[in-house]
Amino acid sequence: MAKTKYINSMGELTRKDNSLCFRKNGRNIYIPVEGVNEIYCLNEISINTKLLDFIGRNNIIIHFFNYFEGYSGTFYPKDKYNSGKLIVKQVKAFEENRINIAKSIVSGIGRNIYEVLYHYYKHDKKEVKGTIDWIKKEFYSRVDEATNIKEVMAVEGEVWQRFYSEFKVILPEEFMMNKRCKRPPDNPINALISFGNSLLYTKTIATIYKTHLDQRISFLHEPSEGRFSLSLDISEVFKPVIVYKTIFELVNRKILKVEKHFDKKVNYCLLNEEGRNIFIKAFEEKLDSVFVQPKLKRRITYKTAMKLDCYKLIKFIMEDKEFIPFSLKEKC
Repeated sequence: MAKTKYINSMGELTRKDNSLCFRKNGRNIYIPVEGVNEIYCLNEISINTKLLDFIGRNNIIIHFFNYFEGYSGTFYPKDKYNSGKLIVKQVKAFEENRINIAKSIVSGIGRNIYEVLYHYYKHDKKEVKGTIDWIKKEFYSRVDEATNIKEVMAVEGEVWQRFYSEFKVILPEEFMMNKRCKRPPDNPINALISFGNSLLYTKTIATIYKTHLDQRISFLHEPSEGRFSLSLDISEVFKPVIVYKTIFELVNRKILKVEKHFDKKVNYCLLNEEGRNIFIKAFEEKLDSVFVQPKLKRRITYKTAMKLDCYKLIKFIMEDKEFIPFSLKEKC
């Protein structure tokens, strides 16, 4: 199984023979490259071009994060999955069918938020009924009636805001959120959301890299310089399933604690190293958790489900087959 390595400490990452060597505090830690497909650098890491050449030849992707635990950028080997035919078709799909794909993505977000909230409704959190009913009675019609991308994104923004408003029911008081604040996060729940979303975004970058899709041509989010906007599109429907379910479980089971796992400064709040390690472990376990995919009639992971969504999009682009993103309820 392909593995992900996380580097939490400051240090230097180099090549040593046919392995990687991470040096910190005068001590060498060797990382065999066999089976490694991604490395996350979550602190200040020194590297050189010799390392990048070695990493590229072994098809390993490296993600870099800044001091505020936000995503800085990714190094990945030169494209080996290029398909000129698909790129042409992807551009054509953007020009002719962008709004339909965007509506499918936003509908998928709403479906998965509904399922997450319904779980809590069934477990005596009846206060979430207002948002559940709104999704069932108004949300889908609002998506269908949207005539442009701006209107689609307005509905998406509303479903997220309604979801955030239910956190007061789902989470303990010390994890309350007055508003969503990203750069930098200003309280523990915002720190968890920002870190989790960044991890999921980079996982999606790595997933798309292994297909023939072009990272730069997106449908819900505006294609723009300086970011892989298609990764934002693909990751959105998985946020309620992977990021938020992980957060709710860690907080409600008191595995993550405000006083123990966060560094609070004047204008920001971040997970400390122990907190990051706890979250990363739970995040990876969620990605690798297994369920039966009814159409394939076999067991797959959420990581595989993300890749299948990429293939669904390719099917739409190349063969005009309906694009329906992953559904937590349907498991496909």
